[in-house]
Amino acid sequence: MGQIVQFVSKSERERLRLIQEARAIYDSIFPPTDPGSEQSSGADTRPSDRGNLA
Repeated sequence: MGQIVQFVSKSERERLRLIQEARAIYDSIFPPTDPGSEQSSGADTRPSDRGNLA
């Protein structure tokens, strides 16, 4: 009854499609990692380097 219909141009739909396609390609090359695995794999960092931004 009180519905609002928003117009989406053809170029906007194409832009969104291209973004989705690019994200799918990126995710296939660089799979997303879960945050827990990053913190548990601290073997490549030295304890003295943690928190040092310099």
